[in-house]
Amino acid sequence: MEYSYDPQNVFARILRGEIPCKKVHETAHTLSFHDIAPQADVHVMLIPKGPYVSMDHFARDASAEEQLDFFKAFSELCDMLPVEKGFRAIANSREHSHQEVPHFHLHILGGHPLGRLLPDRHA
Repeated sequence: MEYSYDPQNVFARILRGEIPCKKVHETAHTLSFHDIAPQADVHVMLIPKGPYVSMDHFARDASAEEQLDFFKAFSELCDMLPVEKGFRAIANSREHSHQEVPHFHLHILGGHPLGRLLPDRHA
């Protein structure tokens, strides 16, 4: 698959400092910040600093150093946030999943019971 990164997407602009964010944690290759329209008591975005469109793009093309940094930052973030009773990590990719920003990002949601991810299709 060919990936076309849009350097004017909102997360690229946040990374360049053009748009402010409420930062939670930052490492050499990763940034996390509070979502501007939270869907749970805790709703934090985790993004790589590199130009990756989706999770599969990141998995295919990011360096081992970037990938390790991202998942280490994810672990550190989970220790920092009040999600000890559980959380949901969601990465939407492309149009059928309703990915709104074409920059790979992980939503970390928690802070209260979240319910089922999808309705039971066999009920």
